[in-house]
Amino acid sequence: MKKLGCLLYQPYKWLIFLPLFIVNSLLFSFLAALFSVVINPRAGSFFGAAWARISAFLTPMFVTVSGRENIDKKQSYVIVVNHQSGYDIFVLYGWLGIDFKWIMKKELRNAPGIGYASHKVGHIFLDRSSPRAAMKSIEEAKQKLVNGTSVVVFPEGTRSCANQMRRFKKGAFKIAFELGLPILPITLVDTHKILGKGSFDLLPGRTQMVLHPPVNTLDYMDRQDELMIKTKDIISSALPEQG
Repeated sequence: MKKLGCLLYQPYKWLIFLPLFIVNSLLFSFLAALFSVVINPRAGSFFGAAWARISAFLTPMFVTVSGRENIDKKQSYVIVVNHQSGYDIFVLYGWLGIDFKWIMKKELRNAPGIGYASHKVGHIFLDRSSPRAAMKSIEEAKQKLVNGTSVVVFPEGTRSCANQMRRFKKGAFKIAFELGLPILPITLVDTHKILGKGSFDLLPGRTQMVLHPPVNTLDYMDRQDELMIKTKDIISSALPEQG
């Protein structure tokens, strides 16, 4: 039955979803850049959320969110999230409900359309060419991550393509200490069933986002590894058990 559903979905994916997704992405990239310049970056971020919601509707993807009571919209966070799929971006943009920035490689600044819009909206481009350049990127981030504007980091570094996590890298936790911000752990469930890694094997489906209570980095000074383990345990606690 699943194979039949997948087969029947293919004409829709190629003939309807993909053309509309391209138009949607170009239009909302333009609007995000325009409103960021004319009004402010937060106004531009609104169009990122609209782009994500429309993309999810076109798929279609249905999202359930729990734990909203754990977020203080006036507090900035380093948001640490497990990474299963390219569709993680749509879930976060469309349903998180707070202003946040991405950390991107500096090369993406020159990407047509989206790179320009990301720059105007205020996303953080990380320059790893030297320690001095990296430190400058962190200093720029400090200016942006105030008054409830947060930053999202995928500590696995790459997609797991399953409801289980890869080994965490330390970058997100170094940033949290350097910026003096609490960590907001978030679990994404079943996004890999919408779009798997390394393919365009897209399917409709249901996903879940769990917002956990924040973790105060000040409680873990000089214990970065312990903070990393605790955060990973929190995120994995909301993932389905693997049979």
